[in-house]
Amino acid sequence: MRRSIDDHPFSEDDLPEGADDAMRLSWAVAISDDYDDAEPRVVLTVEELGSPGAGLVAHLTPEMTRRLRVALRDALREIGEDPGS
Repeated sequence: MRRSIDDHPFSEDDLPEGADDAMRLSWAVAISDDYDDAEPRVVLTVEELGSPGAGLVAHLTPEMTRRLRVALRDALREIGEDPGS
């Protein structure tokens, strides 16, 4: 089973002014259990604009996904943003 959850195609508006060296990246989140152990995982794909199929794909266990969620929440707090729920 594979199912897409969300994706964000890159837009030039995503880059802050002065970020000339930043890569133009899109991301996608999905779930999959297409592994030998049949355990479901969160799949995070990051691809450079213009290089479809050449991106990095992380197959995250539930534990790793929760750790990433906490890190993103903490980063939002550090920049003074509401991390939401």
